[in-house]
Amino acid sequence: MAEPDQRYRAVVPEISQADLVAVLVGQHDVCKRVSPHGRVRDDAVLRRRRPRRQAYSYAILPLEMGSPEPLWKPSPARAERATITRYRRWLEQTRGLKLGSYEELWRWSVRDLEEFWLSIIEFFDVRFSREPEKVLGRREMPGAQWLPGARCSYAEHIFRDKSPDEIALRHASELREPGEWSWGQLREHTAAIAAGLRNLGVGEGDRVAAYLPNIPETVAAFLACASLGAIWSSAAPEFGARSVIDRFGQIEPKVLLAIDGYRYGGRDFDRRQVVREIADSVRSVQRLVTLGYLDGSGWEPGFLGSGDLEFSPLDFAHPLWVLYSSGTTGLPKPIVHGQGGILLEQLKKSHLHLDAQPGDRLFWFSTTGWMMWNFLVGVLLTEASIVLYDGNPGHPDLGTLWTLAQRTGMTCFGTSAAFISSCMKAGLEPASGGELPNLRAVGSTGSPLAREGFRWIYDQLGPDVWLFSTSGGTDVCTAFVGGVPTLPVREGELQGRALGCAVEAWDPEGRSVVGEVGELVISQPMPSMPIYFWGDEDGSRYRESYFSMYPGIWRHGDWIEITPRGTAIIYGRSDSTINRGGVRMGTSEIYRAVLDVPDVLDALVLDLPREGTGGWMPLFVVLRDGAKLDHGLVAAIKRRIREEASPRHVPDDVRQIAEVPRTLSGKVLEVPVKRILMGTAPEQAASRESLANPEALDYFVALAQERDFARD
Repeated sequence: MAEPDQRYRAVVPEISQADLVAVLVGQHDVCKRVSPHGRVRDDAVLRRRRPRRQAYSYAILPLEMGSPEPLWKPSPARAERATITRYRRWLEQTRGLKLGSYEELWRWSVRDLEEFWLSIIEFFDVRFSREPEKVLGRREMPGAQWLPGARCSYAEHIFRDKSPDEIALRHASELREPGEWSWGQLREHTAAIAAGLRNLGVGEGDRVAAYLPNIPETVAAFLACASLGAIWSSAAPEFGARSVIDRFGQIEPKVLLAIDGYRYGGRDFDRRQVVREIADSVRSVQRLVTLGYLDGSGWEPGFLGSGDLEFSPLDFAHPLWVLYSSGTTGLPKPIVHGQGGILLEQLKKSHLHLDAQPGDRLFWFSTTGWMMWNFLVGVLLTEASIVLYDGNPGHPDLGTLWTLAQRTGMTCFGTSAAFISSCMKAGLEPASGGELPNLRAVGSTGSPLAREGFRWIYDQLGPDVWLFSTSGGTDVCTAFVGGVPTLPVREGELQGRALGCAVEAWDPEGRSVVGEVGELVISQPMPSMPIYFWGDEDGSRYRESYFSMYPGIWRHGDWIEITPRGTAIIYGRSDSTINRGGVRMGTSEIYRAVLDVPDVLDALVLDLPREGTGGWMPLFVVLRDGAKLDHGLVAAIKRRIREEASPRHVPDDVRQIAEVPRTLSGKVLEVPVKRILMGTAPEQAASRESLANPEALDYFVALAQERDFARD
């Protein structure tokens, strides 16, 4: 590789060393400037004049000169201590694999998929009551068959080899002072709940629905279900009755576990009436069991049973839980994950990517309605402990969670990009007094973390903190791009693709691209992909959700760029699904609520990326004749959405329009309108000939040109 020719610095001094990617010498010297993401921008070509007779050699500058400088690199000691380092050495010792870099390790993990997952089974000593016949029985997607014939227990692996006196979890909430549960206490509570459920007739395959907050009792209740082979499903208590009924009603639970109320933002919320409405509406519920959380009374008298904790051996693909992720029409999708697939994925993710080790204390702010709660519980498969928090992270101020980090000795602080942005804008200085001596890592998810957010973390927490931005989904209950403890951190980028996750960026023709933005696809099966959607008997809804664009290839619905360095950049949703703080929600839930408002005739809601935020969600409404969109009506719309869906569904802005653009078949044009508002030319976003009311687009075309709108 030729050394940079400094003559070009004199000719075009405004181009920094990091901006130069290539110098092509011929009749002109061409210097291409890269974008902030490291891509060559063809629209930024600079030329210099020189005598035609002058001849230079062909020279290329190293690509790394066009990449952001690392904000962080692991120290040799930290890299040596990482579990992934030990795993790579073990691969060499047991399989003769000499994988010199993470990129080589990743490529092997997706090229030799079966051998990779077999290595995870062996390295982490996954135990079976019946051994598998093979790693992959059927490879095709959808419908890949993992470890056919195997039987095991997720819950048994959680409790395996845990000392009763060691701390399993630490917890705090607006109702409770910080406390902790040992492994002995967690086992005792889990056994008592399991016995109580068994006494109610709950057994293998029965569904147990939980309307519970992020507290230790909820963790124990989930593990109790897993130990019995019952199928868990939870919703956060701030969800309104209709939103919960739409979820739980599909899976027909036998038992509903619910709280009496909770405290959020300093206010108490009595949920007893909502709980009764849910229990009455979900007709399969045979028994409602109440946890007195607001009044402090605990589980209702007579529920908890006695006896030792036992673990039912279950098929590898036996359902562990049902999560929910919404599309643009219909009810939320009830996503079923198999216990064995989640076990393998969480062992890999928690150990190799989070690098959870003995003595670590991991936290991720979440509610029980978000997959990050399930993800955090999976950290209990390691020798680390977890930290739970229930309440408003901004009450009484944004320092609440940082104070929790100090009080609990947190080593990993998991949060959202929106929270980091809020702290930055508020001028918060979380470590100004040196109160976070144990904090070694910060995780960010939910939406892309802005470059300023990266810089703020290192400005505030110092150069030794490992910041890993991560991205995945409820659909696979994990992150498929994100943290790698042995790689550098670069501003605005996710460190790498997760092991065993064949993540690629594809163009519309189905070609893998590097250094360009494309559809995020997964080209090989993962154990934690859904085994099915509940009630989707022929699998059509599952196929339509992920495999309709590229048959046999998982399309996730995000824009992604894989850089030549192997890092990743996420640009937001490529479809119309709403993403609020990492929780994917369908527009149908919002429409159902807002159209109940008498003055609203029609509506269109969008999720638009805005740098430095968790996204911006405007709601456009068509009103009946004579109605006026004043403060009172806006408040009524937001209140209805908050009550019938959840606070996360509440739009950032409400605007009045004359018509909602629709296709000839009557479908709302969510994606084309979103593309127009993001800057796509109208003729490229939608064909007017395919619209029932093409003039309805004119409002959005004009809106996209407004400076105030672009900067909101």
